[in-house]
Amino acid sequence: MDWDHLRIFLAVAREGQMLAAARKLGLDHATIGRRLGALEASLGTRLVERRTTGSALTPAGERLLAHAERIESEMLQAQSAIGNVDLALAGTVRIGAPDGFGTYFLAPRLGALAERHRELTIQLAPLPRSFSLPKREVDIAITLQRPSEGRLIARKLTDYTLGVYASRDYLARTGPIAHLAALAGRILVTYVPDLVYSPALDYFEAFRELEARRLECASVVGQMEAVRAGAGVGILHDYAAETHGELVRILPEIAFRRSYWLVTHADVRDLRRVAEVEDFIVGEVQAARGRFVAAKAAAA
Repeated sequence: MDWDHLRIFLAVAREGQMLAAARKLGLDHATIGRRLGALEASLGTRLVERRTTGSALTPAGERLLAHAERIESEMLQAQSAIGNVDLALAGTVRIGAPDGFGTYFLAPRLGALAERHRELTIQLAPLPRSFSLPKREVDIAITLQRPSEGRLIARKLTDYTLGVYASRDYLARTGPIAHLAALAGRILVTYVPDLVYSPALDYFEAFRELEARRLECASVVGQMEAVRAGAGVGILHDYAAETHGELVRILPEIAFRRSYWLVTHADVRDLRRVAEVEDFIVGEVQAARGRFVAAKAAAA
């Protein structure tokens, strides 16, 4: 069985589209179809159903997928054991992270790791979405909840807190906010409900009875910038808000505690380049642990 054909099959299975698999592998659509067809011919069975909306695995394809992933794992382990690329800490490691943690914590720190390992390419995807490790969308994922399924290895990075913030200019313009009822009629800067990808991101239970207007931003970065600009009141990460002197933490009795988890797939966690990046992230979080939980919210 040709590994190159299996690699094509894995990409199609994970992307759900032959065209998307072609883009990911840097090949043309015809090459993908030809090699996938060759694999099917060698096995004497159809592996993928071609549809107008994409591609779906047949029962035989589903059975092959588990074997193909094990072969891929062995290939990665072999690269780790004897491949010069991995021994030299060269190659690419992609990190998927919530946009708040990725933008306000990881992005300013990863340059030091890149400088230390000149042949290592670090890709950071700080996006308001979840990432699939089994589909190899990322090598390392920072999640808001511990995964409960799959061959995933998770360790807790840290707890963190969030509080209610407004800008000094906003408070000077609209008046102080000393109690929850004072938020009535104001603009609450919040998330877009149908784009929330984790229950851990639902912070607004405390405000549901208020008759307040909403400015909805899908990303943490968007919410931060709106509050900084004086658009309204929002719930922000304490470790990010503390770096902006124009922000004031109000209503200290309202605080939220959440957690970050670092997750890798069992097949890649022993790759030296992945392990190096993982250890770096853990070390940076441990060094900054005091920033993640606000003193006023420590008992929340």
